[in-house]
Amino acid sequence: MGGVKGGTGRFVLPISGYSADGAGVARPEDGPVIFVPGALDGELCEIEVTRPGNRYTYGTLLRVIEASPERREPDCPLYGTCGGCGLRHMSYEEELRMKQQRVRDALQRIAGLELPVAAIHGAKKVDFYRNKVQFPVAPGPEGKPLIGFYQARSHTVVAVDHCRLQHRTGEGAAEAVWRWMTSVHVPAYREQDGTGFVRHLCVRVNSRGDALICIVTKEGVLPSLEMLLRLLRRYCPNMVGLVHNINQAKTNVILGPHTRHIWGDDHLMDTLCGLQFKISMPTFYQVNHDQAEVLYGIAKEYADLSGQELLVDLYCGAGTIGLTMADQARGVIGVERVPHAIADARENAARNGIENAAFFCMDAGLAAKRMLMQELQPDVILVDPPRKGLDPMVVESAVQMDPERIVYVSCDPGTLARDLRRFEDLGYMPRKIEAVDLFPRTPHVESVCLLERGAHLGVLS
Repeated sequence: MGGVKGGTGRFVLPISGYSADGAGVARPEDGPVIFVPGALDGELCEIEVTRPGNRYTYGTLLRVIEASPERREPDCPLYGTCGGCGLRHMSYEEELRMKQQRVRDALQRIAGLELPVAAIHGAKKVDFYRNKVQFPVAPGPEGKPLIGFYQARSHTVVAVDHCRLQHRTGEGAAEAVWRWMTSVHVPAYREQDGTGFVRHLCVRVNSRGDALICIVTKEGVLPSLEMLLRLLRRYCPNMVGLVHNINQAKTNVILGPHTRHIWGDDHLMDTLCGLQFKISMPTFYQVNHDQAEVLYGIAKEYADLSGQELLVDLYCGAGTIGLTMADQARGVIGVERVPHAIADARENAARNGIENAAFFCMDAGLAAKRMLMQELQPDVILVDPPRKGLDPMVVESAVQMDPERIVYVSCDPGTLARDLRRFEDLGYMPRKIEAVDLFPRTPHVESVCLLERGAHLGVLS
């Protein structure tokens, strides 16, 4: 095949594996690896390299010479333009294999762990599974708004009529808001200079199909509110509430600090793992209901509670995962920095008659340090951090509290592997791990890892 010698040009190369974002990987004999979006493991492809680098480079797939039997024709006309999906060119079986290998590779490469990924739990439903959609709104042609999704690796909004990931209610809400903005000449927000009005449209749907809708604006009040409500009720007959969020900051963060109740309910109710949960618009809640139950079931199994243990749930959100374990614990302490989420968690505990759970609004690292100073002795610590993983202070404080077990729920294999290495250096050894696919047709994958005390505990003393 020859090498590419780090230069530009066209090359014919075999694909052997995947990158973290699902691109095919070509490994020339002479030169850096090439990431090729759209290429599949085992294929022979013609590639054009346009952006060379020293360690790795990106190539464009020009032609598949020998196709993989796992290749599929994408079933979305915007595939490759819209940035929402990334894996519709492969079979779901290949997607699961890729994700399981991604977790395994991260553990080996980053943490130096030869820990087998015992299983990956695929989804029964790979389309229309997302119970939350966030549409960016931008100015479009002829002054009319664009409501859709960002183009891959950009902040250019692509108008989307139908999305195979989202609940169909989102499409109705987008149609209603587009008609309202067009009729009343409501300007869309311009990210470049911070002018305009409507920034995002957010929709949450529960497992019954009830919808909570949020319009995010730069400032002010919603004009022609009666028209907006009439259109939303027409195109979203399952709408149970409308809220208005104001975000004046020049930021990529979607929601601002202030949310006003406009009509109907200001929250949704949902049933998860047999419990009733209140979900406000800012509150974290897993976007794939059915797979969340699988994920939480594995975490509960790993926690191995007998009714005598104290469980500390860091990054607890609305209390969902900790409350599902409360019936098998002596007590549950949940920590979350989002005030709305803590308010929901406390209501969720009361609503389900759970009296052995307490929730505190605090940064996870500071909370872990404070619990350590108070000589709190949890038997099990559960962590479910965002993609950036754990703050080193959380790792150190968790270890110093000396729990029997730590259950780590992760949404990013790379930061999980980094944190497992930190835990191992401090005496907590990863014992087993399973992956769960909460985001079919995208490169994201969740996993649950069990850590237990190891032989060299006490490095921090």
